[in-house]
Amino acid sequence: MLDEKSIRIRALSAVLEPVVASVYFSPESHDAFHALGYGPTGGLVTDEWGSVHWGPCLMPDYTAYISSRGATLGYPTGEVVAAAFGVFQPAMVISMWNAGREIASPEAARAARDAGAIAQLERILGSHPDEIERVIELLSTAGRGLPLAGRPMYAGLMSMDLPVQPVGTMWRLADRLREFRGDAFVAAWTTAGFGGCQIQLLTEILAGFPPRSYTSARGWTADEMDQAERDLTAMGYVSDGGPTDAGRRVREEIESATDRACRPIVDNLGDDVVELISTFSRWGEAVIAEKGHAPATPQQQVMDDSIQAWMEAHSLHRFPFGPK
Repeated sequence: MLDEKSIRIRALSAVLEPVVASVYFSPESHDAFHALGYGPTGGLVTDEWGSVHWGPCLMPDYTAYISSRGATLGYPTGEVVAAAFGVFQPAMVISMWNAGREIASPEAARAARDAGAIAQLERILGSHPDEIERVIELLSTAGRGLPLAGRPMYAGLMSMDLPVQPVGTMWRLADRLREFRGDAFVAAWTTAGFGGCQIQLLTEILAGFPPRSYTSARGWTADEMDQAERDLTAMGYVSDGGPTDAGRRVREEIESATDRACRPIVDNLGDDVVELISTFSRWGEAVIAEKGHAPATPQQQVMDDSIQAWMEAHSLHRFPFGPK
């Protein structure tokens, strides 16, 4: 049973995801990156599992994804980008970052990312949704006084100005919270002694995804995934390809450590977090309905029942992909 703050943190994170991360599936983003010289969209995922998980979303060109998301860090080396990304195969990140720098500057990649994200959200939500001023107020409150130390992706976004469009302002503020949690998650699993492939594979197994389906999407090779599974088995977290009780516990401990690092967000919001979750829940459903984000996430696949119960108790919709 999760405590109230963990429930709030995870529910907020889950509803932010479809809106914030819609940039990675936005046709407008794909077009903007392609105009810079990156590859076109990666197209639809057509294998049986991928078509269910990713749905009808157009996937990004991976070099454009790494270049544009990494560009929030400025002009780092590929090794720095790989360290900040955490669960991605480092050699792939380094190679694609270096290739991307030959195509466009970080400033150009950031501008294309912003333009694509804002264009899609304005197309789906409108240029001025009714609740936008209140949401901007709440997001600003949520981000008040959050620490920079140990949070490279969040710090990179904090160095960037807010877009002038109301929807763009909302998106940037929400993206900061998303990356703040992402930085905290990387810190939690590295502190627990995991490698990127190991934590990705353990998440995949706990979510019940087909073997190697999710982890391979982060660039890990078959040999690396085989070694990660051997490591997890030796640690007692996986047995015969499935999670053990110890594996479930250690993964939950990592999530709880991430929650603790993110508590200032919900402390800042107080009970207003319910209002923010309610609005983003509706916006996220609209984005998914318009093929702007994948319908399923690992986060929702392993969601604790107490979060769903809390959502219902506050007259909020249950997440469509709850615990198995």
